[in-house]
Amino acid sequence: MSQPEPPALGPLLRAHRHDAGLTLEELAEGSGVSGRAIGDMERGHSRGPQARTVQALATALGLGPADTEALLGAARAGRRRHAATEAPGLCDLPPAVPDFTGREGETGWLARTAGAPAGPPVSIVSGAPGLGKTALVVHAGARLADRFADGCFFVDLRGLDTEPVAPHDALGRLLRALGVRERDLPGETDERRGLYRRLMRERQALVVLDNAAHEAQVRALLPGPGQGRVWVTSRRTLAGIEHARRLVLAPLPVGAATALLGAILAQREDEAAGAGGPTGTDGSTGSGGSGPAALARIAELCGHLPLALRIAGNRLLSRPAWSADGLAERLGDEDLRLQRLTAGDLRIRSAFRLSYEQLSEPVRRLFRRLALVPGADFDTGAGAALTGLRPDLVEEMLDELLDLGLLGHTAGDRLLFHDLLRLYARERLQEEETPQERTTAEAALHRWLLDTAAAAGQWFQPGPSPDDGATVRAGFGSARAAQAWLEAESANWLAALRVAAAAGRHDEVVRTAESMHWFSDRWTNWGHWPTVFGLSRTAAHALGDDVLAATHANYLAWAVHYCSHQPRESSAIAEQAAELARRGGDVTQEAWAHFYAAAAAVRLGESAEAVSRARRSAELFAAAGDREGRPQALLALASAQAATGSLGDAVTTTDAILGLLADPATAPAAHISDFTRTNALAQQGRALLALGRPEDAERTYAEARTVGARVAVPLLQAIAALGQAQALTRLGARERALEAAREARTFAEAAGDPARLAEATQLEATLTATTD
Repeated sequence: MSQPEPPALGPLLRAHRHDAGLTLEELAEGSGVSGRAIGDMERGHSRGPQARTVQALATALGLGPADTEALLGAARAGRRRHAATEAPGLCDLPPAVPDFTGREGETGWLARTAGAPAGPPVSIVSGAPGLGKTALVVHAGARLADRFADGCFFVDLRGLDTEPVAPHDALGRLLRALGVRERDLPGETDERRGLYRRLMRERQALVVLDNAAHEAQVRALLPGPGQGRVWVTSRRTLAGIEHARRLVLAPLPVGAATALLGAILAQREDEAAGAGGPTGTDGSTGSGGSGPAALARIAELCGHLPLALRIAGNRLLSRPAWSADGLAERLGDEDLRLQRLTAGDLRIRSAFRLSYEQLSEPVRRLFRRLALVPGADFDTGAGAALTGLRPDLVEEMLDELLDLGLLGHTAGDRLLFHDLLRLYARERLQEEETPQERTTAEAALHRWLLDTAAAAGQWFQPGPSPDDGATVRAGFGSARAAQAWLEAESANWLAALRVAAAAGRHDEVVRTAESMHWFSDRWTNWGHWPTVFGLSRTAAHALGDDVLAATHANYLAWAVHYCSHQPRESSAIAEQAAELARRGGDVTQEAWAHFYAAAAAVRLGESAEAVSRARRSAELFAAAGDREGRPQALLALASAQAATGSLGDAVTTTDAILGLLADPATAPAAHISDFTRTNALAQQGRALLALGRPEDAERTYAEARTVGARVAVPLLQAIAALGQAQALTRLGARERALEAAREARTFAEAAGDPARLAEATQLEATLTATTD
């Protein structure tokens, strides 16, 4: 009498999970088996998992000995049935996604690699979870099937499972698919590999190795020279595979992402039309609100990630009463977005978790804590501050996160999260670390940001140039390196400054802002200097120090004038600064207040007031022996004199400035001297040009450009180049003038100066027309 056949594994496992009241994700977390693997078992796609996998599931389900043995028996029976029915068709390509949308460039790239007569036979498609790597290669393989007379084969290597497919087993499946009988299969892996390579050399066949774990798993499955082609997909870059073509996927472009949603939702329109339901003129069904704008908003909230887009589309399909506007509103809540990007057993969170589980705990901790970075991107220093680890160790960890697609990088080689991965990292941080751990890590990051910002700003302060000293400040080897850091990290250190201000850490706010004073002149188009110096003025007032309050009121007066272009408000703030300085007995800060008031008066057309204020500022700076301030006051005086039409006086004043800068007894630090000299020469050139002396003006502007190249501030370079172009135009040197106008336009674009950009563009157009 024959023994009854054990029940199928899938229904039995699903029943036990339901009895335990567990979701797929909860069982995956408790057992250490991926949710994808469990789903495959329950659907019958995986009928004979290994015994240790089944044991882990039984333990997580809390099964007794009898139920555990029954589950193990079902798996054994599944393996027997699988062995009995295995056939060459086992490795057929899966069905292509019928509404596959976009990726035309990537599909074309795969087509070219398939048809290339020479070059590597291996192409690797890598990228972050959810980018649609498998869908792409299956779609391309189906389209190109006619090119492969001997077949297209597909093997899921299950690289993210606890037990990825072994090369020995994958070779066995591929050899059977290529027509090798079971009894003829070699027993040793090396022998299987040799036979596989011989067959692939002779066959016009495509092998898709999907979801590879690492290089070692893939190497045995790569063909040698010949007609066969292999496409590999992996979340890792598989950088160790030599002689391979590589394609790194990115999220879909905006248009393709919206089109994908539209293609998915076309099913709802078809169903509504078939049922006689109303269809809106914008392509929406009777539920409304599913037009292009709503779909574009959903695509944006999904980060243009194909898996997230498909989940969102499927949610709308399964909820006929929902509109795209309604789903966009639901996804707008960042705290719930990942939870709501779920449709049946499709979960964006699960896709991310598979990669996260590949990481060691130190790398997981780094990944989680990077969610605390306030700006869009970051570098190794932020990771070191968040973890307390050495930068070289953090760099290795960041490389691993990049390799797995959990981080991306900008064109400037800084690191960043995909929006949904940042939300996932934040979730992991909330769930896996205590409030105290989170607070400590964030405080360490903010402290590092503000300390480093203050140290970088020191490169631009008065005193000996850091380039002349023996000390390299905060690891910066040059002023340009310091400036590059301050600009790249601006969103991050500004956020840290705001936190410090809100927490009442007034000394820290003042110290950071103080270090930015001279640097801010080099980056006037940033747009946030009024915020920085507004916070520091408030902090200085809170500290109860009149001189400190005057200092930071002066900084704010500068920012409001030169960055916000509000001279009247700047003048009022300068008056407050002057009163605070007089009350505190500080001549230098009173002089600065008069300087800023003079600059505002020039802009307001109050020329006589500007001259008076500038003269008073210069007198006070001279009395105080301030080498940095006195030339600035004279610059304001020259500007005011030119505004009143006293152009000869303006030239005389700028000559006096250049004399102060050239005399070692009165010159400021070299880096400040160069900055001031560029300004003075540009002002003198402007006055000379207005006096009808274009030849002298051109020489002066040329010198301004030479000095300005050392300073490397695009705004100053734009002013000097534009002035030189105007002088050369007056001289009739149109070719040289055109070259200078083009350079002025480039500098104005870099400086973000719309007025000078328009002026340079117009001059360039005029010169081009007359030269032609």
